[in-house]
Amino acid sequence: MKTRTTNVNESVWKDLNVKSIMPNGLKRLDEIAQNLWWVWNSETKNMFRHLDHDAWVEAHSNPVKLLNILSLEKLNELAANSEFIQHLDSIYAKFKEYVNTPFNTEKPSIAYFSMEYGLTHVLKIYSGGLGVLAGDYLKEASDCAIDMTAIGFLYRYGYFTQTLTMDGQQVANYEAQNFNELPVEQVKDEAGNPMLIEVPYPGRTVFAYLWEVKVGRIKLYLLDTDTELNNEYDRSITHQLYGGDRENRLKQEIMLGIGGILALKKLGIQKQVYHCNEGHAALINAQRLADLISERGLTYNQAIEIVKASSLYTVHTPVPAGHDSFEEDLFGRYMSDYPAKLGLSWDEFIGIGRENPNDKGQKFSMSVFACNTCQEVNGVSWLHGKVSQEMFSPLWEGYFPQELHVNYVTNGVHLPTWTASEWKAVYEKYFDDTFYADQSNLNIWQKIYEIPDDEIWNIRMEMKRRLVDFIKITFSENWLKNQGDPTRIVSILASINPNALIIGFGRRFATYKRAHLLFTDLDRLEKIVNNPQRPVQFLFTGKAHPADGGGQGLIKRIIEISRKPQFLGKIIFLENYDMRLAKRLVSGVDIWLNTPTRPLEASGTSGEKAQMNGVLNFSVLDGWWLEGYVKGAGWALTDKRTYENQDYQDQLDAVSIYSILENEIIPLYFDKNSKGYSPEWIQYIKNSIAKISPRFTTKRMIDDYIAKFYNKLAKRSAVLSENNFDKARQIAVWKEKLAAGWNDIEIVSVNLPDALLYNPHVGDKYDLNVVIDTKSIADNGVGVEMVVTRIGKNAKTELYSVYELQLVKIEGTQLHFHFDYQLNRAGSFKYAFRLFPKNELLPHRQDFCYVRWL
Repeated sequence: MKTRTTNVNESVWKDLNVKSIMPNGLKRLDEIAQNLWWVWNSETKNMFRHLDHDAWVEAHSNPVKLLNILSLEKLNELAANSEFIQHLDSIYAKFKEYVNTPFNTEKPSIAYFSMEYGLTHVLKIYSGGLGVLAGDYLKEASDCAIDMTAIGFLYRYGYFTQTLTMDGQQVANYEAQNFNELPVEQVKDEAGNPMLIEVPYPGRTVFAYLWEVKVGRIKLYLLDTDTELNNEYDRSITHQLYGGDRENRLKQEIMLGIGGILALKKLGIQKQVYHCNEGHAALINAQRLADLISERGLTYNQAIEIVKASSLYTVHTPVPAGHDSFEEDLFGRYMSDYPAKLGLSWDEFIGIGRENPNDKGQKFSMSVFACNTCQEVNGVSWLHGKVSQEMFSPLWEGYFPQELHVNYVTNGVHLPTWTASEWKAVYEKYFDDTFYADQSNLNIWQKIYEIPDDEIWNIRMEMKRRLVDFIKITFSENWLKNQGDPTRIVSILASINPNALIIGFGRRFATYKRAHLLFTDLDRLEKIVNNPQRPVQFLFTGKAHPADGGGQGLIKRIIEISRKPQFLGKIIFLENYDMRLAKRLVSGVDIWLNTPTRPLEASGTSGEKAQMNGVLNFSVLDGWWLEGYVKGAGWALTDKRTYENQDYQDQLDAVSIYSILENEIIPLYFDKNSKGYSPEWIQYIKNSIAKISPRFTTKRMIDDYIAKFYNKLAKRSAVLSENNFDKARQIAVWKEKLAAGWNDIEIVSVNLPDALLYNPHVGDKYDLNVVIDTKSIADNGVGVEMVVTRIGKNAKTELYSVYELQLVKIEGTQLHFHFDYQLNRAGSFKYAFRLFPKNELLPHRQDFCYVRWL
């Protein structure tokens, strides 16, 4: 008998995406669904939910998908419902009034670049805090009518979906997004074809589609390399957020930076300020330089003046190891064409990205390149600003960290997005009509004290019940499927108690976040969670990076502890932390716990989201909480470090956590009156909302960016650009001349009175005189200052004061400087004189960092 052979070839399947046809009366629904305005508009979201609740659940709260799966019968039914049409008319009128409001032309226009954006759980182009912060920022820019255009990636798979095995191992699942079901629209060219961005890579061009996301009034453009025009390795550039090896990361950052600028050019978009949200987008300035040189005929030295004057770099990472850097061989393979475009040698070009340009062993750092090509740099909290000054101080030798131009803007959260609709209703009822436009006005928030305690408590209990219901509905199926014994799962679900004190911990599971602190003393923890008169429950959630074994180990450890009989239903881990779960948690728990190793939390924003919902913070004094903490409005672990050994410090901090829980938080919460709540707890909530919340919104944040950075950048870049870049050319010539003659400057004399040197006393006055010969520079473009230091903490030399000497006489090329110096404090000090370039066109000293100690 002959062997049977198959007579069927392999099937070939093609995508067929069939969209619903909206009846005429409902076409406005599609327009609203395609704009993420609905994300922070509760009335609109409720309208979509009530179209068909079961379909809304099936669509995972995605209006675009919802409209695609509604039957024609249901759509016709809605179109014939006059009451619904009237409601839709009202919402649509508000929507059009909002989106048609013109941009505020008194504020600078901004191009904003970020590797990720957390706008909604529907659009999986974010992983965590950095992306959610960027998403909140776009929403606030829209609310404030700021002319902003943003650039990012439309990831095919985005960040991973987290599931857990029966033994608590994290599993990273990458699920492809169906772009046809997302609130995105492909950008077309004039011929109606998909617009293509052509980005130069070594030996080839990589093509990227462009997609538009409407974020209220703001447009976010997303690059997508998943096209058959590219080879399989380049198609994957935009497949995963933070996926792949170092080479793929470099390819992504080239696409974001260089591709992002080329996309704006193709769209015909020019902005006054270019803002890099983290160093991933630093190469925007390489392309901007190349364009100015090739299209406007500028030299590199002239072009860099224009680029720097219009660029801001925001750093979110507090340790050097967290910044992207690349080996010279790898970087050279991809960027070797750019030195010629800029008129530089290879060593000059790669040196822009090195802490020490002459050290050929150093990698090319995106953050260093950003610092060297952006006029302004900022951290994301007061403490992180200080940490960033220390971290970047080697770039500007000759100055102490606190003298650097590196500043800060503390992160905030978008209040309309993260505040539960119940709380928004209360704010709108009791606060001023101008509340949303004037969120930073502390006087408005004082009205929280006028709200009856009963009303506050009822809202809090309603939010807790909603969280409990959400957990039971969302997680029961997965737990029964993946975590074994159904009896145990049913027991856990039944034990979640809205009357318990519920403490939440949600963040990325990195070891420095110290999720393990709570489990240092299990016997003590057992007593805390098993008091029947004072029930306490802990909810943990978060993802560990797939390459972070330590973070994954922490998750597994928490799962193991949560399954011990004494902790069953008292400690619960909720898998797949995303924006939807986050919103439930930050509004539904009683306490938001945060325990990072100080000062490694650059800012943190989850606790700020909790603030808006009457949830109290219990956190280390790090990041935003160092600025936010108010006694009687939350709890803090000290910022004082007792031990250099981190293990010992962890043990001490764990003891402090247990003690504060046992002696302060738990007794306060359960000190209930006849109405079933603690009046003092309600007072804490009111204090927290009144005294902390208004200081940590994105409204305050964007106002700070405008005042500290955007205004000055727009003004200075305009001055340098006018009259065919006349001022830029002038400052470039001045810098070239001073750099060429810097080493020729002669110190003629430094005259100090003997009394100052040998017998100084507090209150004495002294004449200080310095004479400099500028030689070939032949102008007065230098200054002299006296720098005074002292020995500070840990025997470290620290800056005490700086006094600039006055130029009192010019004789040829000799400059005479004088200063009347009065001693105002006793102690041991050191002093020196510092020579520096001086020009009114310089924005700050580090812009032209030449220093000579006399």
